[in-house]
Amino acid sequence: MDTNYAQVFQHTGAVDKYEHVTYAPGSYASRINERQRAYLRALVRRAFPGRRPVQHDFACGTGRAIRSLHGLVRDAHGYDTSTDMLTKAASVGTRAHLHTVPADGPTPWPVTAPDGPALVTMFRLLLNVDDTVRDRALTFAARALPTPGSGLLVIENHGNARSLRHLRARHLRGQRWFAELSHDDIDRLLDRHGFEIVERRGFSMLTQGWYERRGLDRIARGVDSAASILPGTDRYAVNVVYVARRRLNRAA
Repeated sequence: MDTNYAQVFQHTGAVDKYEHVTYAPGSYASRINERQRAYLRALVRRAFPGRRPVQHDFACGTGRAIRSLHGLVRDAHGYDTSTDMLTKAASVGTRAHLHTVPADGPTPWPVTAPDGPALVTMFRLLLNVDDTVRDRALTFAARALPTPGSGLLVIENHGNARSLRHLRARHLRGQRWFAELSHDDIDRLLDRHGFEIVERRGFSMLTQGWYERRGLDRIARGVDSAASILPGTDRYAVNVVYVARRRLNRAA
C-alpha cells in the first residue's frame, strides 16, 4: 500500500495506464464500474425525484463517477490533486468543472453551488491513503453536505476486509501486500464526521484473478452480477459502495 497515493498519478504514463489498462473494456475494474454506474443512476433517480443534485466528485481522477451520472445532475465539479488526471478527464469527455486541489494543507472547500441538493462522490480514494487524507476527504464532504437534507455522500471501499480477497492477505501474513478496510472502519470514519450509512451495496464477490483466467471469467461475471442485487452479499463483497447522509444531531 502506498499511503502517498496522490503522487502515483502525477505523470501521464500512470494516468494512461489507469484509464486504458486498469479500465480496459472487459477488465475486472470495468465490469465493476458497469454495475456501479447502473446502481448510481438508479440511486440518483430514486433519491432526488424533485430536483437534480449538483455533484461534487472528490479525487475525481479521470472523471469516471461524473460520466456515470451525465444527464442526471444539474452541474458537476471534479476535484483532484493531479493535473494530468484532470487533463485526461477533460479529454475523454467528462462534462464538469474540474478543479486542481493541493495534496495537503487546509481542506479545500466545495465550489459554491445554487440552492438545492448535492451529491458527493468518492471512488477509489479511501483504501490507499492514510487517516489524514481520509479525514480531509470527509471534512470536504461535510462542508458540501452540512445538514441531513443537503443530499447524499457515496463512497467506495474497493478492499473490504471481510471479503474473499482477505484470504490471500491471511495466506501472505507478514508480507506487505495490499490495503484493507472493514465495514466498521468505514462506519467509524463516517460517524466521526457526522454521517450515518443509509445503504450499502456490494459489486464484486470474486477477486480479479477469476476475471483473468480463461473459462472462469464468464462464471465470475454471472456470480458478481447476481450478487450485486441480492441482499446481504455486501457483507462479504470485495468492492462495496456506501451511501450516507448527515446525522440529525450533528452541527455543520
